Amino acid sequence: MQNPQITFHGLAHSPELEADVVERIAWLAKFYPDIVSCRVLMEVPHRHHRNGRHFHVTIELTVPNGPAIVIKHEPSQYDALKDTAAPEHLKEAEMDSVHRDARVAIHEAFNAARRRLQDFARRQRGAVKTHATP
Repeated sequence: MQNPQITFHGLAHSPELEADVVERIAWLAKFYPDIVSCRVLMEVPHRHHRNGRHFHVTIELTVPNGPAIVIKHEPSQYDALKDTAAPEHLKEAEMDSVHRDARVAIHEAFNAARRRLQDFARRQRGAVKTHATP
């Protein structure tokens, strides 16, 4: 695979997040080594004053002899209900939570990409069951 294209929109470039994305791309290559190219867009579309920052991750994979696989990971409206931990009032904790939330979004998006790649590989091998028409 050629060099992946990683873009940050609405947030500052972070070497830690970029390293995490590169690591996850290498992880995807274990499941389907013939990936031609990979583009990843990390964005924070707008600021939420009450619900915090929401990270959107878009992954576009190009595979040979197949359509482009596009994964869009956006948080649901119920994600805020999952956060029941007591807030910490330290600046370091706020910075860590931003990176943790971004990493969670990255991992969830790449897990979805892995499932889509595995489905594509099964179809390509012909290992998909077909139902007989009545």
